[in-house]
Amino acid sequence: MKRTSSLSFLCALLAWCGLEAALSLAPSYGERGSDLGIQVFQQVVRSRPLENVVLSPHGAASVLGMLLPGAHGQTRKQVLNALRYKRNGPYKMLKKLHKTLTARSNQDVVMIANAMFSQAGFPMEEAFVATNKANFQCESRSLDFGDPDSAAEAINGWVSNKTRDLQLWTIAAVSGHIPSLVRADMLDSALTRLVVVNAIYFKGLWKSCFQPQNTKMRPFTGGDGSVYKVPMMSQLSVFNIGVATTPGGLKYKVIELPYHGNTISMLIVVPSEEDTPLSRVVPHISTATVQSWTKLMHMRKVRLLLPKFTADVEVDLEEPLSSLGITDMFSEDKADFRHLSADPVHVSKALQKAKIIVNEDGTKAAAATTAILLARSSPPWVTVDRPFLFLIRHNQTGTVLFMGQINKP
Repeated sequence: MKRTSSLSFLCALLAWCGLEAALSLAPSYGERGSDLGIQVFQQVVRSRPLENVVLSPHGAASVLGMLLPGAHGQTRKQVLNALRYKRNGPYKMLKKLHKTLTARSNQDVVMIANAMFSQAGFPMEEAFVATNKANFQCESRSLDFGDPDSAAEAINGWVSNKTRDLQLWTIAAVSGHIPSLVRADMLDSALTRLVVVNAIYFKGLWKSCFQPQNTKMRPFTGGDGSVYKVPMMSQLSVFNIGVATTPGGLKYKVIELPYHGNTISMLIVVPSEEDTPLSRVVPHISTATVQSWTKLMHMRKVRLLLPKFTADVEVDLEEPLSSLGITDMFSEDKADFRHLSADPVHVSKALQKAKIIVNEDGTKAAAATTAILLARSSPPWVTVDRPFLFLIRHNQTGTVLFMGQINKP
């Protein structure tokens, strides 16, 4: 049997909350891709119930979308089924999505960079390269994977240089936050033929900012029951807030924090009862669930206390994707990427790295908007002082850019 060469796809994701970005995608395909990503997230947190986890549902779906035009037979069918895409492919919709997400008209900042790094001399099908260039603005470059150290350095350098060129990040900052998207030990010097990379950077400012002078050290009860002192941001403002219920009858609070562009919001989810673990709520989440929250929420003036938090997480995607039915692409014997190359290849590594930073950053103009609303005497306090879930969502299309669980800020 002819041995297949290896192919890797990797996602680098940076969200600076207090920062964020604006994405837009065709509603049906946006939610379909996000739903797959949410299911991947649910698989990951099941094995890490007490850890911080951050994942980009949109990032995971995007890389699968880039591999899709190269897949054939059962390999293609498994990806299409998991994403619930039509058989003739979603490329027109994905192209529209990518253009909308990266449009300069967005008030918040989003950067999506895609690239394919192939072994010098590796014959890729012209249609595969052209499809990804047209729909994802995907660059194609040749490397010598016979020298894994140099190849990894080149790929990581591309991520740094791309973000630097867009003036979204400096090389020093990128290397500081995600120091190595690709490690040399991921690259088989004899068999690596292609590395597919997707990088997302999102920056947004709160519509209603948290004033730094109001941030105080307060207790936070972690997922393991330990009590920590963490910097807790605070503001008295009007937020969209509501209470939802799982099919099993568990109640949880949902709070929406919009960004100043009004296209992206962070949704905070925390169980209503202190003794209800977050793990009882997470399996209930889907894009349909999130959409249903809009009917339950209403504007109310509250004193919101939310911890500043940073989470830096690496996730191996092979196991969660396999559990969702995407198995053949990882099999040396079963992977069928004949539309990518005449040479047999399979996916040897599926990795996503993400970091999110949430702080007080906002704009004075946006904060002034809340001053117009009528205040109530003795507004209730909403304190997020135990494990919570967050979703960063494009409101119009329902696309989930990032989501995570925070057990210890």
